[in-house]
Amino acid sequence: MYQYVLAIHIIFVVCWMAGLFYMVRLFIYHTEAQDKPEPDRTILSKQFEVMESKLWWIIATPSMYLVIIAGATMLHLAPYWWKQPWLHIKLLFVVGLIIYHFICQSKMKQMAKGVFKWSSTQLRLWNELATLLLFAIVFLVVLKSALNWIFGVVGLVAFAVILMIAVKIYKRFREKK
Repeated sequence: MYQYVLAIHIIFVVCWMAGLFYMVRLFIYHTEAQDKPEPDRTILSKQFEVMESKLWWIIATPSMYLVIIAGATMLHLAPYWWKQPWLHIKLLFVVGLIIYHFICQSKMKQMAKGVFKWSSTQLRLWNELATLLLFAIVFLVVLKSALNWIFGVVGLVAFAVILMIAVKIYKRFREKK
């Protein structure tokens, strides 16, 4: 039974992450559409709102809940995992990802009301946070080591710096066009 629940958990983690990554990409396009002249701005905004809503309520949010249910079921079926220090750190990162999810939901609702607080560059950086959380979670699950968390944090910080530099380089490249 555990292996079936694990398979479901992995499938919906993939679906959830795909939803989160694509949602923020839609936010970027939606934000950039605000620079377009009318009627393009209104047409694009309405289309992005439909796409964001469907992605959120049909894929991302149900997937998140199925991930949580499957994860809780696995912990119920294999309670010995609770004794593993890496699991506690992983669950902290999962909580961070859930918070990230609901911040994205708040952004979606703001944009639907015509409120655009973040620039497309800020949204690109925001998108990388989900990548960092995903890396941390996967490495903890695969390596099952909380003892080397200092090296993991240093690695994540280095990865974050590389991602931020890449976003900045891409921004300069876009601005030259």
